[in-house]
Formats: sequence, structure tokens, C-alpha cells
Amino acid sequence: MNWKNVLIAGALALLPASMVAQANILNAKKPEEIGVKTEEKKILDNDAPLEYGYVDDRDILWSKTVWEVIDLDERVNFPLYYPIDTVDIGADRRSLYDVFIKNIKNGKLTDVYVDSYFTEKRNFGDLAATLQKIDTTDLGYEQINAGEQLSEEFVNRRDLTAADIEEYRIKGIWYFDKRQGELKYRMLGIAPVAPDVNFIDDESMDPADNKVELFWVWLPSARQILHDAKVFNQRNSAQPISFDMLLNARRFNGVIYREDNVHGDRVIQDYIADNALFQLLEANRIKETIRDREQDMWAY
Repeated sequence: MNWKNVLIAGALALLPASMVAQANILNAKKPEEIGVKTEEKKILDNDAPLEYGYVDDRDILWSKTVWEVIDLDERVNFPLYYPIDTVDIGADRRSLYDVFIKNIKNGKLTDVYVDSYFTEKRNFGDLAATLQKIDTTDLGYEQINAGEQLSEEFVNRRDLTAADIEEYRIKGIWYFDKRQGELKYRMLGIAPVAPDVNFIDDESMDPADNKVELFWVWLPSARQILHDAKVFNQRNSAQPISFDMLLNARRFNGVIYREDNVHGDRVIQDYIADNALFQLLEANRIKETIRDREQDMWAY
């Protein structure tokens, strides 16, 4: 046995995951070049998200729109939540919320809306009241009443961070493509959900009643942004996946909380109240109805 090779392999296995996952680390001549792709690499990569195929309306034999909730306390959904502390970690690793906020700020992500029906747009300035709480202390009010200029030390600011995000809500459509002869899913939008920033530190509030949708992102127009942002791959640090791949491949666990219906798309909680078990059973019933639809297409 060649013990030298064994020791080298063991040393490589103990390298930090963030180092192995970074681009150009084996070719970098300076630390500043780590994570920066060369022009040759960019040309060879041809890096872009896989485009959606065109679906004609006449090819959609049946469809059902559903809303789902992704609980970030579940282990399988951790890639959407972490990392929440970005002080000691590379710039190439960010949580999904940080990716959204960064690109809304710099103007790259513009299709941001108030709700899941995508009728009213929002920009970062419009979201300030939702994402930040600014409060003046009693000493600050005394300064104002005395006619003095308010000092910054008497102003308390509370910003929502990635650590405050408790869940994501997604909207998508299941449809049967008669040309392909199969049931398919297309995600349309996603929204981060956090406690209301105005009552986030109020322990008297019920956490279940204090959740608000911060904004809704129209997913098809954000795919390049999500493709450029990578998710940590626990099985292979050298092959990270993108948020676009993770979401479109449904590598998460979601529970249906609403479907399109004649009652104005009411949520399950509205007609099954105060019974979490029955609400979960109703969500599973809707899911099984969608699954059975594909089987029924082949029953003559």
C-alpha cells in the first residue's frame, strides 16, 4: 500500500468545503483570483439555465394551480435557509433571501410583486417599510420636542435578515401536456415569509398569526439570477447546484395550503379551522387528486 497517496487523499478530504467548491482555486496564482472565472472558462462554460420548452395552450388538456408552503425548519429545506451568517464565509455562498435582496437592490430583479397574482409591482424603496423597522426612543422624542436635531444614537433600526425567514411560499401549476403525454409542473412565483418586522420582538404576539409575505418574485424572469447563485452540495463540494435547479427539480418538501377553487381560491385553513391534522389530510387529498389525474388520462 502506498501510504504517501493515502495521506495526501486524507489531507484533501479535510480541506474546508468552501475552498474546494470555489472556482479556479487550483489555477489561482494569487488569493484574489480564487472564485474568479477566467475568460477561457466563461467561453467554455456556456453557463445558462435550461430554457423552458414552449407549451401551446391547446396542448394543455388539464391544469390545476396550487400554492405550497416550504417550512425551513425541515432538514431537507435547509439549502434554502443557510448560510445565515455571512461574516466568515465566501461571497459565493448566500441564502436564497440574500440573493433576492441583493438583486432587488441593484435593480437586476425587477419583477417583484405584492401578492401571488402578480398585478402590483414593487421596488426596493416600496419594500422598506416591510423589511425595516425604525423606532425613536423617548430621549429622541425629548430632543425633537426641544427643537433639537435628532441624534442617530436615539434611533433604533431593526432589519429583517436571512435568519428571520421562517418559510417560503410558492405558486405553481400542474398541467397535463397531451403532446408529451405526461403530467408536468411549472413554478410561477416564490415569496419569503417572516414575522412582521413591527412586532418581531413582541413576545405577546402569536408566532402563527405574525407571519407576512414580504414580496412575491415572478420566477421565470429570475431564473438567470437563481442560476448564478449556487447552493451548497453536501454530497460533493466540487459540484454545487444552483437555486434554479433546486427549485425546478423540486428538491424540497412543500405542503399545499391553497388551490384554485370557486370560493375565490380560499386557503385550507379557512374551511378547516383549528385542526392541523385535518388540514394536512386535506393537503394530501389535493395532492393525490392531482396524481390520480395523470393515471386517469390513460384509463379508457
